[in-house]
Amino acid sequence: MSTLKRIFFTLLLVSLTACSSGRASGAPLPTPTLVPLTETPLPPTEIPRPLAARVNGEGISLDEFNAEMARYKSAQTALGNTVTELDAATVVLDNLIAEYLLAQAAAETGLTPTDADLQARLDALITQLGGADKLLAWQQAHGYSDQDFRVALKRSVAAARMRDKIISAVPGAAEQVHVRQILLYNEESANYYYNRLVAGEEFDALAVQIDPITRGDIGWFPRGYLAEKTIEDAAFSLEVGKYSEVIKSQVGFHIIKVIERQPDRPLSPDALLTLQNRALADWLASRRQQSDIVLAPK
Repeated sequence: MSTLKRIFFTLLLVSLTACSSGRASGAPLPTPTLVPLTETPLPPTEIPRPLAARVNGEGISLDEFNAEMARYKSAQTALGNTVTELDAATVVLDNLIAEYLLAQAAAETGLTPTDADLQARLDALITQLGGADKLLAWQQAHGYSDQDFRVALKRSVAAARMRDKIISAVPGAAEQVHVRQILLYNEESANYYYNRLVAGEEFDALAVQIDPITRGDIGWFPRGYLAEKTIEDAAFSLEVGKYSEVIKSQVGFHIIKVIERQPDRPLSPDALLTLQNRALADWLASRRQQSDIVLAPK
């Protein structure tokens, strides 16, 4: 998972929103309801704009989606990546929906930027780029009108504030275990070493035989950190000094031993980032389930 990797626009704003980047969502989009979508016009004479999606009644215009697609594909090309049209569309729509959900939650909690906040962001962008003319040139090069840019900037800042609120709720310390493992790549070998342990041989000595460099030490970790939940569950169920049965994972067969346990140990930077990303992904997944998200038909 954790923790929104946006296209050039997000990369430009990240230094100003004081947030770390990362694609937030890991949860699938809700099953789409395919109906023709148009933005309901405010003035009766205005022509409705076609939509790519509607998020809780708020429209994502097809123009915005297409412009975002162009920016995303340009960014991927610059990075040397090749993406299909379908993959690009999925990523872009996923990111846009996540941003709208975060911005809507920001409005509910009073985190939407004021006009003064927005002007401060614009002034900072102008300074960063070296003048208002440079900002205008950047907007034109990336498919933004001045009004669309201001709307997108306001939504981006609101979403970033809500994202920060979510990840800042993750505590900096948690219950953690210090674990050593014996890792084999076939079940027969794993069972052989497990039987040696049962016969009375020392776990640490066997771990050194298998991996003399790390001695099988995989360090401290909290709940929610490991990709392999079966190993994590086993680790937190063991008493200190005890070892597990053979555990099968995607990378091999493990026998683990808990060396130490602390109830409130400070998280490493990597563990904290992982838990923050998971908190954001969980929030988005829950928000999607509670939201009315309608996608335009293909």
